[in-house]
Amino acid sequence: MPAKEAKPKNIIDSLMYSYSTSANPYEEENRILKETINRLKEEVERFKSSPLMVCEVREIFGDTSIIKIPNGNQFLVNISNECDKLKSGDLVLVEQKNLTIVRKVPITRRFNVEKFVIVEKPSISWQEIGGLNIQVQEIKEVVELPLKNPELFRKIGITPPKGVLLYGEPGTGKTLLAKAVATSTNSTFIEVVGSELVQKFIGEGAKLVKEIFEFARKKAPAIIFIDELDALAAKRMEVGTSGEREVNRTFMQLLAEIDGFKPLGNVKVIGATNRKDILDPAVIRPGRLDRLIYIPIPNNESRLEIFRIHSKSMSFDKRINIEMLTSRMDGFSGAEIKAVCTEAGYFAIRENRTFVTKEDFLKAIEKVKQEEKTEGKDYMGMFG
Repeated sequence: MPAKEAKPKNIIDSLMYSYSTSANPYEEENRILKETINRLKEEVERFKSSPLMVCEVREIFGDTSIIKIPNGNQFLVNISNECDKLKSGDLVLVEQKNLTIVRKVPITRRFNVEKFVIVEKPSISWQEIGGLNIQVQEIKEVVELPLKNPELFRKIGITPPKGVLLYGEPGTGKTLLAKAVATSTNSTFIEVVGSELVQKFIGEGAKLVKEIFEFARKKAPAIIFIDELDALAAKRMEVGTSGEREVNRTFMQLLAEIDGFKPLGNVKVIGATNRKDILDPAVIRPGRLDRLIYIPIPNNESRLEIFRIHSKSMSFDKRINIEMLTSRMDGFSGAEIKAVCTEAGYFAIRENRTFVTKEDFLKAIEKVKQEEKTEGKDYMGMFG
């Protein structure tokens, strides 16, 4: 019985073997080559197709729309049936011959805001800021309290300021204050330099300002920190240059955006400048950046507090008279006090030590003083 079952199996194996050997091996290769040629032809046709043009939708009238092409001209064109629902301000792709709208571009922003701003969640706490107790209290009242407890202002019946201006000498801690209040409120910190808001072409700077504020609303609660505000908000003068007019357009857009905020909204504006004297009165009037906080050069007690903050992780003899060291730093800003601690550490590293001595601190103080004097006289070499 097993022998009879084995016979049909051998017959099937012989038939399959004869079929596979009799098949033409070139047919399969010919089929693969034909498919490859068809794919290459499709790719070549795709490369030959004319590119689509990016335009902006202005108005929509049923199946037609008014679009604005890149050179500024406007046309009434048809909308393809396959195109998604459009609204004014959308970016669309159109045919170059008849300008028919083919499809909608998913990105509606003309600018990539993330390229112009620094977006982060700071980790600086109030304990890392020394010598600015009064300023910390003021910025808490203006920024932190409205974000954390807006109902308190509604019960009292007042509206908090929309923004605050920090002004003072360089290196006194303006940016640190802005980052610390963003940390305490768990807000998105959006940092932008005033000079970056001024763009080359007409209207681009104003549109960038608008989209930064829209971006802040999406990331709310958020704090917009505009550093070097004087580069954008300087006093407006009657100058006939196109560059000055473009700066004024961008500045007016900034004022309009600040006016458009709800007082108890989840977005606050903090400006910082070293030159409050050249700011335009329109930006610091009541209703805009109406709370002005002066950040002074630290006094002796503040210098001692700042020095302890920056040196808490350093290895040095605790018997060193810190009061004597800080008294030698008269006129130093917070950044210069930090530079003293850094330079003292470098003096120790040069001598292959793992701790800092009193002499290291004294040499670091003299070095920072010398650098300050050199910087103050740089202008002398400008005229030969």
